[in-house]
Amino acid sequence: MHHGYPTETLARFLKARDWDVQKAYKMLIDCLQWRIQNEIDNILSKPIIPADLYRAVRDSQLVGLSGYSKEGLPVIAIGVGLSTYDKASVNYYVQSHIQMNEYRDRVVLPAATQKYGKHISTCLKVLDMTGLKLSALNQIKLLTTISTIDDLNYPEKTETYYIVNAPYIFSACWKAVKPLLQERTKRKIQVLQGCGRDELLKVMDYSSLPHFCRKEGSGSSRNRSNGTIDNCFSLDHSYHQQLYNYIRHQANLIESGRPIKQGSVHVEFPEPDPEDTKIAKTIESEFQRLADQNGICNSLNGLKVNGD
Repeated sequence: MHHGYPTETLARFLKARDWDVQKAYKMLIDCLQWRIQNEIDNILSKPIIPADLYRAVRDSQLVGLSGYSKEGLPVIAIGVGLSTYDKASVNYYVQSHIQMNEYRDRVVLPAATQKYGKHISTCLKVLDMTGLKLSALNQIKLLTTISTIDDLNYPEKTETYYIVNAPYIFSACWKAVKPLLQERTKRKIQVLQGCGRDELLKVMDYSSLPHFCRKEGSGSSRNRSNGTIDNCFSLDHSYHQQLYNYIRHQANLIESGRPIKQGSVHVEFPEPDPEDTKIAKTIESEFQRLADQNGICNSLNGLKVNGD
């Protein structure tokens, strides 16, 4: 799993446990056991089929690679607000997320390292909050599972998180959650004005901007400026085509002409860290408070005054 960089990999686990050697050692051993028990080394040979099912996953789990920063770091775009996670079972979404993690670590980062002539082991993430609604509360459990898998098994892989197109509901939750985060995590998060285009152009070229950042007021993660060419969430985008073809090719090598098995990969979900659980509960209660406020406002709007 170190891909030729064992020292840097050990440093990631140490950093994730604030340089406590015993805690970092336990974290690394737990990660290796999780990989063995769930056959993570083979997950890139298990495509989600048929293709229509994979397209449905892609249309409801909005994630993609939009390009690279000026320093050579992959730019991962995530449509937080418009991801619905309602077209497939939880196992398919978790499988797809882990496959993108593994493809990043085994293919994307080594290619960037070779291209830019220096070791690149982290990425930038741009999170689009367009369309974030109170109904997102229904997805808290799945998102906590995915976040826990990342925290425990892919630590310190993100250099910076850029939050864009943040509505009021995000601002209210961020105010409640921010005090609960570790200083190390807080330093990584930048909430940008509007679509964040001007700030992001300081660290990446226009061609690497996610499609939802390219025009002030573009308004949607699903917006398509040039059809599917610019929409890195789409299965038709070059990144997802390369990823899906890679997985199918690996499957064909292993199956040697036999039909590829259908069905999701069942990955054991690790227990969330107590701090992550606390953050999830804080978000839930904040969403509930906003929902209650919203209900009161709607009730007041429905009142008749003097018969009107």
